[in-house]
Amino acid sequence: SNHGPGGSLRPLAVSLAAAVLGLACLPAPAPLRIGTSGDYAPFSERLVDSEDADRYRGFDIALAEAFAASTGRPIEWIPFAWPELLGSLSAGRFDVAMSGVTVRPERSVEGRFSVPVARTGAVLLIDEVRRRELQASASDPESTWRALDLPSLRIGANAGGHLERVTRRHFGAAQIVALSPNARVPEALLSGDVDVVVSDSLEAPRWLRRLPGATALGPFTADWKAWWVDARDPGLARELDAWLLAREADGTLAGLRVEWFGEAGQDETATPLSALLAACDERLALMPFVAGFKRARGQPIVDPAREERVIASGWQAVERAAASRGLPAPDRAAVQGFYRAQIGAAVEVQRDVLGQPPRSELDRFDLERELRPALIRIGDRMAELLLRVARAGLDPSAARGEVLRGLGRHGLSPARRRAVADSIVAVVSAGP
Repeated sequence: SNHGPGGSLRPLAVSLAAAVLGLACLPAPAPLRIGTSGDYAPFSERLVDSEDADRYRGFDIALAEAFAASTGRPIEWIPFAWPELLGSLSAGRFDVAMSGVTVRPERSVEGRFSVPVARTGAVLLIDEVRRRELQASASDPESTWRALDLPSLRIGANAGGHLERVTRRHFGAAQIVALSPNARVPEALLSGDVDVVVSDSLEAPRWLRRLPGATALGPFTADWKAWWVDARDPGLARELDAWLLAREADGTLAGLRVEWFGEAGQDETATPLSALLAACDERLALMPFVAGFKRARGQPIVDPAREERVIASGWQAVERAAASRGLPAPDRAAVQGFYRAQIGAAVEVQRDVLGQPPRSELDRFDLERELRPALIRIGDRMAELLLRVARAGLDPSAARGEVLRGLGRHGLSPARRRAVADSIVAVVSAGP
C-alpha cells in the first residue's frame, strides 16, 4: 500500500515540509528607501503630534504606500531638508524622493525623474491691498513681478527648494529671505518678518486659510512634480513609470488628486501624451547648459553627424521598448521625424542662449560626463512613452492642441512649436 510506512506519501510530506521551510527562510524584500521632507503639504506632511517620528501623510505619501503595497516592499522613510536634497540622493541615502519634488535641470543631471504626478506653478501670497495697487499699475503677470522688485521688499521662500530659485531668478533687487523648514515661510508673513511669500498653486490654498487678508497672485511658472530616482537604479525608475501610467489609466491618481488637491490640481499628468510632453520639457530645460558648455569651448551648436546618431539611437530605443513588450514598433519615419523635431527645438533654445550675454552658471555641467547621460536617461523614457502614444488611439486634432498648449516654455517660436506638434501627430496618426 502507498499509505504504509514504506509508501510514497512520507517522502512527499518531507518534500512539502522542506519547501515550506525554504519559503520561510527566504529573505524579506528589501525596503524601499523613500526620501521625504515632511514639511510640504499637501504632498508630504509629518504628523508632529504623533510619538512615531516616521508617520507622514499627503498625496505623495499615499501614492508611495500604494506602490509599496502593490510590490510587497516595506517602506523606510528617510527625512531630508530641502537644501540637502541634491546631495542626499547623490550620496545614495535613499532610492527615490517623493515629496512634491519639482523637475529641474540640475536634478535631471543628478538623478532620473519618473513620469509626472502633478502640475503646479509658483504664486505670490500678498496682502490684498498691495495686490490691488500692483494690478492697477501692471499690464501682465511679468510686469507684476517687476513692480514688486524693490529693495525695500522682503520676500520669503523655502530655502534650498525650487521656489527659492524661482524667487531669486525673478527678483534681483528685493531682499530674499530663505527660510527652513518650509513651514516657517507662512509664519514669517503672519508675523510681519517678510512682506510677501512665494508658494505654489497646490500648497497656497492651505496657507491662505492661515493668513487672513492675504491673496494669491499668479501662477507665474508652469512646473511638473515627479518622483526623483537614483540614476544608478534604472530598473526602479522604469517600474515606477509603468505603475504610475497604469494608475493614471485606472483612476487611482485622479482619486488621490481630488482627495489631496481638491479643485486646485486636477490635471492628468501620467497619460502617455502628457508624460511625453513633460519629457520634452525636461530635455529642453537642459539645453541652456549644453549651449553654455559649447560656448565656453568654442564648439558649434549644430553637429549634423551627431544629430543623425541621435535620431538613429532614438529609433533603436523605441524598437527595444516595443520588443520588450512583445509589440510591433510604430512607424519608423514618424518616430524619426519626432526626434528630428526635438533636435530642431533644442538647437533653437541653444541659439537663443548664444544671443544673450554669457552666464557663468550655464557652464556648470560637463557635456560628456553629466549632460549627455542625463539626456540619454530622458531619451529612454521618451522612447517608452512614444510607443504608448502611438498605441493610445488618440484623436489627432485633440493631440495637436494639447501639444501646442504644453510647449509654452523655453521661448520656442510658433513655427518650432508647430513642428514638434506635427511630429507627434504623425506618430499618433500612423498608429502602432
